[in-house]
Amino acid sequence: MPDAQTVTEVKHWTDRLFSFRVTRPQTLRFRSGEFVMIGLLDDRGKPLLRAYSIASPAWDEELEFYSIKVPDGPLTSRLQHIEVGDEIILRPKPVGTLVIDALLPGKRVWFLATGTGIAPFASLMREPETYEKFEEVIMMHTCRTVEELEYGRKLVEDLVNDPLIGEMVEGKLKYYPTTTREEFHQMGRITDNLSSGKVFEDLGIAPMDAEHDRAMVCGSLAFNKDVMAVLESFGLREGANSEPREYVVEKAFVGDGI
Repeated sequence: MPDAQTVTEVKHWTDRLFSFRVTRPQTLRFRSGEFVMIGLLDDRGKPLLRAYSIASPAWDEELEFYSIKVPDGPLTSRLQHIEVGDEIILRPKPVGTLVIDALLPGKRVWFLATGTGIAPFASLMREPETYEKFEEVIMMHTCRTVEELEYGRKLVEDLVNDPLIGEMVEGKLKYYPTTTREEFHQMGRITDNLSSGKVFEDLGIAPMDAEHDRAMVCGSLAFNKDVMAVLESFGLREGANSEPREYVVEKAFVGDGI
């Protein structure tokens, strides 16, 4: 199988969410926040591929991915059953807009994600450059239930003890998880918590402004559109690799139906 990589670890977080690690092609160079096409062969031996953000940072020796399980999804209905030692297809051509280079320099960067949209930020939160370029990093992650937040919570918790970037992270990273369906000490949609100013109040920080704040967005199409409107209301403009501005959105994110 061309572009085959071996699965080295699989962890099921909930009955709907799992993460896995695979070997990294020696030639693969990527920027934290980018995605690649990964998949499996279908019944006819044809590659069944989808875009997946790389959840591990650019310096990691392996590649990590974080995925939803869709019972009748063409790919994830199969992918969720992978085990250590199995092979997946990985096309080593990384792309994507959620890279630090696509943002203008600023003081604070906001990572805004729902569900498995946290994957590119799992990469960027472990990337030293993030802390070199920004004084503050704010991770807002919203899921329906508390257990769906666990992947992100554990990652943030482990970061402070990380031998490589633990010291850089300390005091700089603010984590703001919320739920929309299950009771939790912080609730509500990202758009509502930004618009109402609740998140600024809760974290004891100044409201968002275009001069100092930068943002990255990853979630469903509807979420992206709603968040873009809120960011624009604060004066931020959408940028791209070729034209850095105040915020960027990952349009290749695949949510339901995979």
